[in-house]
Amino acid sequence: MAVKEWNEQIIFLRKVIEGAADKSYGIQVAKLAGIPKSVIDRAREILFTLERKERDVVEETRKRAGMPPTRQLGLFGGDPREQDVLGSLRALEVEALTPIQALNELAKLKERLVSG
Repeated sequence: MAVKEWNEQIIFLRKVIEGAADKSYGIQVAKLAGIPKSVIDRAREILFTLERKERDVVEETRKRAGMPPTRQLGLFGGDPREQDVLGSLRALEVEALTPIQALNELAKLKERLVSG
């Protein structure tokens, strides 16, 4: 079934497509079916716990195999350059910049990330 997600809700597009879904929509379907909010909230907690445990198992397996831990992909990680740029972003008074000044500042920040 083709599905569209929008604002944490799902919309069934009434179109059957070939293949497996990329994720489970059980909690959203339960919500559509009128299951009480307390049950939905508890289901989300359980899902979060299961996903966290799965990540822990993957990391433990990598550790036992002598592999480095997976690095979480994020916008700003532990890289000192990224932390420096993040600090500069926080200090920017965006409201006081003209559009061209804002573009110039972004270009400088990007260059600091790229060139190191």
